[in-house]
Amino acid sequence: MLSGTIGTMRFYWLIISTLAVWRVTHLLSAEDGPWDIVVRIRKQLGSGFAGRLLDCFYCLSLWIAAPFAYFVGQSVRERFYLWLALSGGAIILDRGTSREAAPLPYMIEEGETDAMLRKSEKPGADDLSST
Repeated sequence: MLSGTIGTMRFYWLIISTLAVWRVTHLLSAEDGPWDIVVRIRKQLGSGFAGRLLDCFYCLSLWIAAPFAYFVGQSVRERFYLWLALSGGAIILDRGTSREAAPLPYMIEEGETDAMLRKSEKPGADDLSST
């Protein structure tokens, strides 16, 4: 019989924590916030480390998930896996609720047949028959 726990952690804490990590991360990375507070903070932080961190949902979700994992988890191992799981859950929620499709890291344009990531800048260097 299921007792509603995973190890000693209750399952609903996993769900609540995942939703909370998504909510805080989304607020900080994509919303203006009440009275435009968050957008003003982002402008003040500029292009430094903290400013760039707020631009990347994936990176920010790791930072936001860390304290949740610490307080919800009970052992070092559980906290580590929970940290990654909460960040991953927030990313899945964000991708599932986003109005625009997030691009995949390496997409090949339609009609492009070259699989090389970088082409040579020298003319004729890519043509093997010229040697």
